[in-house]
Amino acid sequence: MIRTLRFYHPVDNQVHLGLLEGDDVYSITSHIPEWTCPVKMWRVLRVLNIPCVDAMEKFRQGPPLSFTELERQGRLLPPVECTEVWASGVTYERSRDARNAETQLQDSVYDRVYAAARPELFFKSTYRRLVAPERPLNLRSDSRWMVPEPELSVVVSREGDIIGWTIGNDLSSRDIEGENPLYLPQAKVFANSCALGPVLLWNTGAERPQDWQVTMTIHRDGATVFSGNIGIQQLRRDVEELISYLLRDNPILDGTVLMTGTGIVPPDEFTLAPGDVVEISIDNIGTLCNPVARAGDLRTNPAFVSANITS
Repeated sequence: MIRTLRFYHPVDNQVHLGLLEGDDVYSITSHIPEWTCPVKMWRVLRVLNIPCVDAMEKFRQGPPLSFTELERQGRLLPPVECTEVWASGVTYERSRDARNAETQLQDSVYDRVYAAARPELFFKSTYRRLVAPERPLNLRSDSRWMVPEPELSVVVSREGDIIGWTIGNDLSSRDIEGENPLYLPQAKVFANSCALGPVLLWNTGAERPQDWQVTMTIHRDGATVFSGNIGIQQLRRDVEELISYLLRDNPILDGTVLMTGTGIVPPDEFTLAPGDVVEISIDNIGTLCNPVARAGDLRTNPAFVSANITS
């Protein structure tokens, strides 16, 4: 199992790519300065026909850093410097049921898209808009019904190869989308509405995503106010199918992220509140943790905090 992460190094305060072994983090960038993103490393290894498992051996050297400390200090970054993040909708039965419950339409488009040959795909975020692990997600100021959406997220090459997997949180406004499906972009795309992390699990060919479980827990004032889980095997569409539709007449760049949809939705009476903490875990990848803040605080975005690392 190969897991990498991106972080601000406590010595030089520069972006590093690290190899994660247990709680130990070994800097790959200290060996090859050009490698600060796993996607660039993956492309070089592919061109040279070097198995990624063999390449990682040389980087397990020197005194490691602590992943726990990097996380605590707020030094983690999104695991890939992706140009675009795309998302899939209504790929689990639970998601279809939730969309039907919130919509005000008699003839539900969600029933139709769930059963259709063509999946629902939409644009979610750019890298500059992404929220890093431990950084706050922001509620939307004109929404009264907001939920996190935990999603297995696939990092793909420009040819559609699966480079690896990470965890995504697709923060969404249920009341805005429920009022009219054409409001989907406003329900999905707003300041600090998408988090990725904490690591990239590389695709070595030995991984079995169909056996993984997704778990989401929401904490409020020290208590658990929601907890749910689902198996990836309940995903209605193959990941390869979703990728193939993403690439139709739509050239992408190496490292594009595709979120595969959610099968965990809190009950209809639940909405996020400032101060909540959302934890999303997926087998073999880890746990993505983000607090929730009020709307409007753009300082929490990793693109704007590089010079303000806490110690």
